[in-house]
Amino acid sequence: MTTLLTKKKTMKIKYLMAFCFFSAITCSLFAQDEEEPKKGFDKDKLFISGNFGLSFGDFTLVNISPQIGYRFNNVLAAGVGINGIYSSARSRFINGQTASRENYGVVGLNIFGRVYPIQYAFVQLQPELNYTWGKLKEYDPDAVYKLDGKLVPSLLAGAGAAIPAGRGAFIIMAQYDVLQNNRTPYGEKVFFSFGFNFGL
Repeated sequence: MTTLLTKKKTMKIKYLMAFCFFSAITCSLFAQDEEEPKKGFDKDKLFISGNFGLSFGDFTLVNISPQIGYRFNNVLAAGVGINGIYSSARSRFINGQTASRENYGVVGLNIFGRVYPIQYAFVQLQPELNYTWGKLKEYDPDAVYKLDGKLVPSLLAGAGAAIPAGRGAFIIMAQYDVLQNNRTPYGEKVFFSFGFNFGL
């Protein structure tokens, strides 16, 4: 009886050792397939983003505002950018002649931070400092009014979605300038922007 129990214990120990050995080999094989995360700066986490727009006619808009960012992990991303916006709006008399033309320019810098609570959606905060200037020209009677150049701070708060497309993503965002300076280039309402993130 004692010999039978000893044999059963020995068999259990052999099976347990064989299972442990098999598990160790399997884990080591899978570990070889997985890449170790890179430490320090990883250029594959860089991306180019921003807003770009063109419109011509009675309302002309040229917006070239690129950004470069870094995706620290699945949750956090941050970066910097420059703003370059020019707009021109023309109003007309009933007979079609130009009544007035307003030109407006913006040049500035921004930084942004994004948090991704879920994979394809994010919230963003973007402080900016823009230099704005402008001019209004009226044609009947002729008169010109200048908007002196001024540094204007903005704080854009918003949320958006990143729709995957190849190595990048289409970006759709709703934003609002929280500071509401009287010279804000973004107006008093929520505005929408569309862009694309390119992975480098």
